[in-house]
Amino acid sequence: MNNVGQGPLHLAIDLGVSGGRGVLGRLSPEGLRFEEVHRFAYPPATAKGHLRWPFGEILAGIKEALREGRGMAMVFGGTLETIGVDAWGADYGFVDAGGQLLEDPVCYRDRRTDGAIERVLQKLSREEVFGKTGMPLQPFNTLFQLHAHAREGLPAAAKRLLMIPDLCHHALCGSRTGEYTNATTTQLVDLRTRRWADELFSRLDLPRELMPEIVEPGTILGEIDPSLQKELEVGALRVIAPATHDTASAMAGTPLRPGWAFLFCGTWSRLGVERDAPIVTPAAAGAGFTNEGGVAGVRFLKNLMGLWILESCRTEWAARGEAMDQGGLRAALAGIEEVPGVVFPDDARFVGPKAMTAELLAALAETGQQVPEEPVFLTKVILDSLAFRYASVVREIEAVTGASVAGIHAVGTGALNDYLNQAIADAAGRPVLAGPADATAVGNLMLQAIASGGIGSLAEGRGLLERALRLRRYEPRERTGWGPAGERYREIEQKHVSGER
Repeated sequence: MNNVGQGPLHLAIDLGVSGGRGVLGRLSPEGLRFEEVHRFAYPPATAKGHLRWPFGEILAGIKEALREGRGMAMVFGGTLETIGVDAWGADYGFVDAGGQLLEDPVCYRDRRTDGAIERVLQKLSREEVFGKTGMPLQPFNTLFQLHAHAREGLPAAAKRLLMIPDLCHHALCGSRTGEYTNATTTQLVDLRTRRWADELFSRLDLPRELMPEIVEPGTILGEIDPSLQKELEVGALRVIAPATHDTASAMAGTPLRPGWAFLFCGTWSRLGVERDAPIVTPAAAGAGFTNEGGVAGVRFLKNLMGLWILESCRTEWAARGEAMDQGGLRAALAGIEEVPGVVFPDDARFVGPKAMTAELLAALAETGQQVPEEPVFLTKVILDSLAFRYASVVREIEAVTGASVAGIHAVGTGALNDYLNQAIADAAGRPVLAGPADATAVGNLMLQAIASGGIGSLAEGRGLLERALRLRRYEPRERTGWGPAGERYREIEQKHVSGER
């Protein structure tokens, strides 16, 4: 954490599907200052017939982050003044008239949505849904979760539906609103009006009366509940809705240049651009793009594979005693100039195989590629394939939007991988800027700072970030065998896209 200035501090609660964390910090004209103060887990478990998130454990983690944040703020000579929560999309819970959560939220991986898309398409066409919401049909989207829930039977005492970060804000200060960026991931918001798509609720017999008022990112929701102030020994902290969808926060926390694409690369990836308006053309729908609300306009992007394949292989290698430390792996990669092989990383076979290494080798063999069964060679296959995939999607973005992409700004844990960043630049023929890895937490903190008056706007905040961060730049270069490898990759991708495989 950089020791930059004194003054008010903010606590960003960043919830992910693999765990959460609390990050204390501030962004001001004096610079960026942040530090992780607490990390916690809340794995989903089966209860009452469904896979559910243990909301009590999420709330306990937030409380502990508040305690740790308060103590750390005192150490740094500042004052903890606000808190805000960001999380993943799709999942929700119901509260009753008294504000009590009626049941733990069901996880998006639960099988209750099996067949939901087919049932919805009996009443609405794909074109109608995409034209209204700007989102392709995915079974985990809230639209299908709620449709399945209503079919099963909603809790009789339900008075308000709240998304995961909104539930957290409700627990902190009693707010019953829904923040815009996460609301748009439900596939129930009309992106043109920025309000709930009433026609969808009506035609699908969904409970429109349970939906919350939609508020903008940066809205001050209220003060933390007095009972929590006493329990946690914190003052009257203000609860602020940041961009509560994690990708929206990450994009806000990226000093994104005009005309550049945004790449959030972690276990999974999201690659796209900021736009003033959604694109709901047949070309956008056919290419699998989604339009979601952002702090600056619309996030026009595509969901892609990230480092999941590599993470899974590394787990298997470690179990066999073959794992390499990051330094050794980077050095070994640098010594292999050629491209040993490529796969289509978004192949469904890589989502949850019993043995990822075996699946990777099988995919290579099926396309006539023989690669040594050694961690360094397979790591290179994975990273090169991701780079070619990202480059392909950048070209799709240009074709669908009609606007050129000048460069790619990578954030998330993948932005720490020098080899991957250079490979993306080489494959795309465009410069890559990398950092920050903690873009989601930084964006959350930034929105709190804007709401508190410390920063005037998103543009000002991004300008402060660009000056405060040490971004790494990677220029495209010529590489041995890169051209033929790119052609081989495009042939493999085309067979998957066309359904030939």
